Amino acid sequence: MAPPGQMAVFPSRNRLLIGSWLTSVRTRFDMTLLLILLLPILFLPAPLVLRHAPRAAVVSALLAPAIIFYLLLQLLPAVLAGQVLLFHYDWIPALGLAVSLRLDALAALFALLISGIGISVIFYAHHYFAGKPDAPRFFAMILGFMMAMLGIVLSENLLFMLVFWEMTSLISFLLIGFYGQKQISRRGARLSLFITGGGGLALLAAILLMGSIVGSFQLSDILAERALLQQHSVFPWILGLFLVGVFTKSAQFPFHLWLPHAMSAPTPVSAYLHSATMVKAGIFLMMRLYPVFSGAEVWFYWVVAIGFMTLLVGSFVAIFMHDMKGLLAYSTISHLGLITLLLGYGSEAALTVAVFHLINHALFKAPLFMMAGSIDKAAGTRDLRQINGLAWHYPWLAVLSFIPTAAMAGLPYLNGYFSKKLFIVESFQSTDSGWLAVLIPALAILGAAFSVGYAIRLFHNTFFNGKPRDIPNWPLPAISGWVYLPLACFAALCLWIGFWPEVLLHQLVQPVVQAAQGNVALTTDFSPYDLAILQQHPWLTTISMLTFAGGLAVYSARKALFAWHAALPTVDAKDIFESRMQWLIARSQQGVHLVENGSLQRYVIYLVLTALVFTSWPLWQLQQWRGELALMPVDAMSAGALILLMVMAISVAVLHRQRLIALLFTGATGLLITVGFARFSAPDLALTQFSVEVMAIFIMMLALSFLPQSSPQEKVRYRAKRDAVVATVAGIGVAVLSFAVMTRPQQSISDYFLANSVPGGGGSNVVNVILVDFRGFDTLGEIAVLAIAALAVFALTRNLRLKGHSPSAEHIDAWHGYAQPYPLILRTLARPLLPMALLVSAYIFLRGHNLPGGGFIAGLITAAALSLQYVACGIRWAQVRMLTQFRPLIGAGLLIAGLTGLGSLLFDHPFLTSWFSYFELPVIGKFELATALLFDLGVYATVVGSTMLILANMGRLMTIHGPGKEIG
Repeated sequence: MAPPGQMAVFPSRNRLLIGSWLTSVRTRFDMTLLLILLLPILFLPAPLVLRHAPRAAVVSALLAPAIIFYLLLQLLPAVLAGQVLLFHYDWIPALGLAVSLRLDALAALFALLISGIGISVIFYAHHYFAGKPDAPRFFAMILGFMMAMLGIVLSENLLFMLVFWEMTSLISFLLIGFYGQKQISRRGARLSLFITGGGGLALLAAILLMGSIVGSFQLSDILAERALLQQHSVFPWILGLFLVGVFTKSAQFPFHLWLPHAMSAPTPVSAYLHSATMVKAGIFLMMRLYPVFSGAEVWFYWVVAIGFMTLLVGSFVAIFMHDMKGLLAYSTISHLGLITLLLGYGSEAALTVAVFHLINHALFKAPLFMMAGSIDKAAGTRDLRQINGLAWHYPWLAVLSFIPTAAMAGLPYLNGYFSKKLFIVESFQSTDSGWLAVLIPALAILGAAFSVGYAIRLFHNTFFNGKPRDIPNWPLPAISGWVYLPLACFAALCLWIGFWPEVLLHQLVQPVVQAAQGNVALTTDFSPYDLAILQQHPWLTTISMLTFAGGLAVYSARKALFAWHAALPTVDAKDIFESRMQWLIARSQQGVHLVENGSLQRYVIYLVLTALVFTSWPLWQLQQWRGELALMPVDAMSAGALILLMVMAISVAVLHRQRLIALLFTGATGLLITVGFARFSAPDLALTQFSVEVMAIFIMMLALSFLPQSSPQEKVRYRAKRDAVVATVAGIGVAVLSFAVMTRPQQSISDYFLANSVPGGGGSNVVNVILVDFRGFDTLGEIAVLAIAALAVFALTRNLRLKGHSPSAEHIDAWHGYAQPYPLILRTLARPLLPMALLVSAYIFLRGHNLPGGGFIAGLITAAALSLQYVACGIRWAQVRMLTQFRPLIGAGLLIAGLTGLGSLLFDHPFLTSWFSYFELPVIGKFELATALLFDLGVYATVVGSTMLILANMGRLMTIHGPGKEIG
């Protein structure tokens, strides 16, 4: 049940997502939250598809945030009234992981910022990337990032939130490194990923600790257990890990270094990620878990201290930055520090100011980044020492840039003026303990003065301060008038809030503060806003004048300050990071070289010895290796014959120098194992082993084409003895382990599968029913892995050119062309065998649900039949006559298997639940129809496509390079 005054919309636990959507739409809020989350990803392919139509691409990209913004406005009255809208679906209940969404006033505010500023940034990016082919790729990435940010602010389950938290780090890595051909972009992206990714691990640890203490990862459960968490012995560790996680994302000192170096990204990225979204993710999480951590003494000291350090370092360094975006980056760091320390104060009034300034900062910082990007694109530089006097060239840009710059400085009747005033008030009221009561207000005033200084420098140097100097793009081109539209919208909002702040405060900020406090009724009322502040604190005007005077003094003394700053030793965090990374890579390579020398034998020995070490100790602890179960009777004659034949085949494979002979006897060993499976009642295993063995032989025969015909003589005899000893011990160990395990009684789920195979899965072949029904999700994952492996082989060999022997064209034609170098009998038999093999494959496929067979075995048989054409008739002959594009076949297989699983959701059943029924047809009689057949078809197509993709690419290399040259 939802708490009083809240509205909860939960699908029934036994109903799944899409089933609830189609059959149980109870209110208009049922799927709205999920739709808001998924809209960006649904529209993500559109800009890529429409990449040749720029206007259509930008319109398609704008639709997602525009619809989200509209939907949020529709839900806003309810959440501002105190309702909490919820959507819940248990994803992995055993792990406490759920698709659980929550929309309250706090989440609504951030979602409005994400979508609203997203609209302006996408519109701006259309003109920023005008004439360049990069825009569709940018739109797709920004929509993916938008979904990740919405996932963070809407998540009710903290583990679910962590998925999106890491998505922001990964997608921001791609956006910062958007110009991957530039080293500065690659380095900035790597630094960002390293710091924010490391913080994500710390946050994961904090959330796991909280969830283990509370017993739930649901946000509502964790917020309700504040006392339990704060009184727990590990609370300091939880708080420390949590702060590391949020501080890295929100660029707090000393983790702020990634943000200035992220300015190598395109300006629309900076305007979106680094002013209103990604850097605010940590701030959001601090507000979301504010009821859990606030009030703790350690919270006050750490958060206030780090916030002040970030505020002062950011504002101080910003004064000396010559790069416009660099100045704005450090300015952002400074304002993030201001919001952080307000949260550290722990009072309701400070939280109100933090929320108010968060809105103001987003509204004046995004247009400033757009201004910097427009000038950079027009002038070809962002250096404040060059771009002077631009007011005479771009007067409208100067007017529209003045308003957000003045708001950043805190000029009267602009939005930043009021939040800065309240910040100073809260600094005076934050504590009354001795020297802190003096230090905190003094540092607040100093930071405010610095912010005035860098704001004046940004505007005056850009639009006045003489004439332009050494502009690369001279004469300056015109800036598109459409660029001014988002700037004008932001400027209007800054003015509107500046004249009527009490509207925003009362209608939006106070409900957000109430939600951040866990829906606790507010005790502070700031309305009417400006009048109350001036009456209570008449000295604020004097302090405001002091901060402006201090900022003017800093700017007036800039030449002396620049000279002093230039004399200081320079420390580049990016260079330090790169040098440490190079050192780490070098040490890692040294460690790798100790164990990795390119020898497959050594790698196998390491794996086998590791397995022996970890299994020998528990085996040694057993008092008796044989369990209580009696042994089944064994056909000693068959077992003995198989073992003797396998020993003989293995001996020939090991001792024979001719690689082809050794390979054939290796295959013979596998075929003997197949006979053993068939003899001892494992027909499915026998068919699978046989099919895999045939394909393995084909692949290894192709690989032999690149090697000499004979193996070199072993120079060191002890290696052969060592390998024999390790192999023998490993074989005995596996046999003993299997014997010890299988002779002991165990609880097994096999009885369940045997009992439910026919009534639950509609098939008497239990193995196949397990693969395509009971454990269908595992099978889906396995064919996905197979597809990935095949695509990896394709990617690695697509442009591969092997060094060494390069035969002439005549030699290649003689070997692979139409000169018919292949055995006549094999060629004669291979062609009629193909349709026969395909018929056998179809038979094995269709009967697999009730008799040994199935899609995997049928796919291997088909692949073997096709591969035989390559071997018998040549690569070129086969490629001319059959399908050579196997990647679409892989994709079709995965798509069929996935859609089969999704189909069950439409009927209110779990993913991959199969349906079957029996029908009567004339002549044919009774037959069964099951959806598992479609899933098996997907398995079949994926296996055929993956296997043939590997073989075709290895065959292509063989065609290019010809046979290996024997070493004499």
